[in-house]
Amino acid sequence: MKVQVFHIEECPSWEEAGARARQALDGVGLADVAVEFVVIRTRNEAASTAFAGSPTIVVDGEDLFPSDGQTTSLACRVYFTEHGLAGTPTRPQIERALQNHM
Repeated sequence: MKVQVFHIEECPSWEEAGARARQALDGVGLADVAVEFVVIRTRNEAASTAFAGSPTIVVDGEDLFPSDGQTTSLACRVYFTEHGLAGTPTRPQIERALQNHM
């Protein structure tokens, strides 16, 4: 399994998304899976990936939280959480999405 966090440099949430992804992987028994960070710098890079705004958590090349939101805009992404809109999904959301992916 390959887990990546696609983000833009200016994103205030990419580090937290990576930390939560790491915690979620550990929580579902995938402690040996690394989290790779990928900086998206250009519209072409965004267009050639599963980028849907920063941060986008990608597993095996697919957005872990798929939507119609794939974009070439170098912009931040928001997620619907149980606490309202946020810059990253919660750890339980990531764990559920990982379990559904496995």
